[in-house]
Amino acid sequence: MNPKTDKLVRRTTMVATLTAAYFLLTADYGPEPNVLDPIKSAIQSGEQSVKNIFFGSKQGVQETKKPTSDATSEKHP
Repeated sequence: MNPKTDKLVRRTTMVATLTAAYFLLTADYGPEPNVLDPIKSAIQSGEQSVKNIFFGSKQGVQETKKPTSDATSEKHP
């Protein structure tokens, strides 16, 4: 096989394998707990961390607003 073709086939296979593994690990297997739940939680935590890096943390905005509303409710009994 041509070395360039071989390299393309290997990379395509790696990407396809990683994609399939991702979907298998993060699939919803129903309400029952299963062996893959810790792995799924770790992957989703990583996804959330990456989203927070690129788009900013929306929790920080909510946490900032929440004490303000609590302080306002405390002033007006």
